[in-house]
Amino acid sequence: MKKKLFYVLTLGLIVLSGCGKVSEKDVLNNFEKMVKEAKSYYLEGKLDIVNNEDVYTYDVNVSYKENDNYKVNLVNTVNSHEQIILRNNEGVYVISPKINKSFKFQSDWPYNNSQVYLLGPILNDINSDDNKTFEKVDNNYKIVVGANYPNNPKLSHEEVYLDKDGNILKVMVLNTDGNSEITMTFNKIDFDKKFDDDYFDLKSIIDIEENKNNEENNDNTTKEEKTKETSTIEDVIYPMYLPVNTYLTNTEKVDKDNGERLILTFDGDNPFMLIEETATYEKEHLIVPTYGDLELMASTVAVVNDNSVNWIDNDVEYYVVSDKLSKSELLNIARSISVLPVSK
Repeated sequence: MKKKLFYVLTLGLIVLSGCGKVSEKDVLNNFEKMVKEAKSYYLEGKLDIVNNEDVYTYDVNVSYKENDNYKVNLVNTVNSHEQIILRNNEGVYVISPKINKSFKFQSDWPYNNSQVYLLGPILNDINSDDNKTFEKVDNNYKIVVGANYPNNPKLSHEEVYLDKDGNILKVMVLNTDGNSEITMTFNKIDFDKKFDDDYFDLKSIIDIEENKNNEENNDNTTKEEKTKETSTIEDVIYPMYLPVNTYLTNTEKVDKDNGERLILTFDGDNPFMLIEETATYEKEHLIVPTYGDLELMASTVAVVNDNSVNWIDNDVEYYVVSDKLSKSELLNIARSISVLPVSK
């Protein structure tokens, strides 16, 4: 009788210990359930991007509501430059509140490539990779999947970190050498967040940003006056990367209304132009219809199309233009400009 009771107790302990074990399937299922059942969410985190051995950090706030409503606030922690990516039923916008301007385009964003700060695209990356790997790291779990960055093929794979309950902790994007170039750390996620009916409307966002700017300008200095303070280009910023057999042949500075424009011409086997001009505050919000896609660079969000890359950084608007270079090469040049001014 005692022997039989011993076997029963031993079997019970084995069953109980087995019930407490967390499997790969459990963790993934919990994460998938949270994301797929979410009618809305709000999250906060930190985004670190490595570029030319420098690290750029964003404060990131993401708001999502079903039926493809997204609002992503990206604030550069060094210069407080803010951009907002908005998707609603009217299209996709990149909003630059500081100059009261936005770019509007029809785009598949955020579904056309990997997005480290959006839960749906992260889940899609996991589910679409049949060769993903899964391992336990301390008390958490790491899933390694392929990354989808068509304009930056050296970004080859992602590491997604989840806790035992399926809560997302971090996503790291690594290059072909195994070095991390993008890291998104999730600090807060609220799956019960409620948004006002006009929360994802462009006009509502513009009004909120305008009120915020007015509060910041409590020294009675108008936005236009503040912009005039940066209406000259103090430093010429040269690309640190040039395509093979390509060289600078001309630099021209021209005046424009309330500012300056620099035109740098590069000739050779792979010619292109780099234009740098002071960004001008618009008295009435300006919406610029744009063809292209979004690309997250080191310190800003760029608009990329077949023959140009355009972005705004630290009160200067940049264009890299070529009818010969590929998108990937244009972006290589653009990324090499996202650094402190250097000598030619």
